[in-house]
Amino acid sequence: MGGTLLLQAALAAAGCGEHRHADELADRAADVAACLRGYDDPHRTSFGPIAVELARVLVAAQRGDAVEALRRHSTVMRREGWRGLSAEYRGAYLVDVARAYLQVGELRGAARALVDADSVAPAEVRCRPLVRTAIADVARAQPAPAGVARLATVVGLTH
Repeated sequence: MGGTLLLQAALAAAGCGEHRHADELADRAADVAACLRGYDDPHRTSFGPIAVELARVLVAAQRGDAVEALRRHSTVMRREGWRGLSAEYRGAYLVDVARAYLQVGELRGAARALVDADSVAPAEVRCRPLVRTAIADVARAQPAPAGVARLATVVGLTH
């Protein structure tokens, strides 16, 4: 439970521009995760080494370092434990990754992340106002990347 709180604090610090503090909190959470046996999650908090790595991706994106965030993202997706996270956790994370792709102007990566997020956790994509903005940004590309036109219609951006 303490590790989960440390990650939430790290993400909050990053959101407030306290990037050094965010990194320190993520490091503390990594120390807690290192003490776990494998992917031991008896309280179903989704906390563990993979959650720490996902948080580091989001902290880098908040810092404005989308290149670092996406480098970490490509590594973390291959790690054991990704599929063990809840669908909502994975969907929300993929939405945030789509925003990192948009920061570097990579529309196809953003589209892939949004479509993947919708397939994993549709409510994370269809009910969050911030996601509508990301979908609209990707859908403006001509032609719109695969799957995004459908998503834009589903969320009510096009008819």
